[in-house]
Amino acid sequence: MHEIEPFYNWRHIYTSEEDRLSPFFGRDYSEFEYSQAVYNYYIHPQWDDFGSRTLYLKTLMADYDEHYAIIELIGEWNDAVENDIMVLKRDVLEKFMYEGIYKFILITENVLNFHSDISDYYEELFEELTEENGWIVCLNMPSQTQHDFRQKHLHRYVELMEIDNWRTYKPYHLFKKIDNELGARLNM
Repeated sequence: MHEIEPFYNWRHIYTSEEDRLSPFFGRDYSEFEYSQAVYNYYIHPQWDDFGSRTLYLKTLMADYDEHYAIIELIGEWNDAVENDIMVLKRDVLEKFMYEGIYKFILITENVLNFHSDISDYYEELFEELTEENGWIVCLNMPSQTQHDFRQKHLHRYVELMEIDNWRTYKPYHLFKKIDNELGARLNM
């Protein structure tokens, strides 16, 4: 896991540590000191800790004019023990929402497991985002993780989508592709 870096090809467009509105503004990163781990596996030092012991993230893009953020996740999403959705919502998503972002793309291809608990925070997040015509998407979640996610019917609140070549898009084009697809689904 220590070799999996957050996607870095958009760093010339956006870096969360230089964004004054980001919850990660001012963070310093080491390229050599591996201090964070998911269980016994160290992860690359570029990932951001947001309060979970098993799930880390990197904000790849936050566009306050277009009202969207793209966030990549790695690790285990554990609501049963860690209450990761509450921590993610309160300490990351709500800070972006306060700044006018209400459309979130969570890249979840490196979320290896999902353990659920109650759906209250998903319902709350869904209601808050839809008030602003917003949404939240999990992109490229592994099938075994999706299975557990769907089993608890959380896909009612969070869209699950697949885009195999998402890295070939610029952030705005990826956002527009997803936004248009969601808009077409709602207009059916």
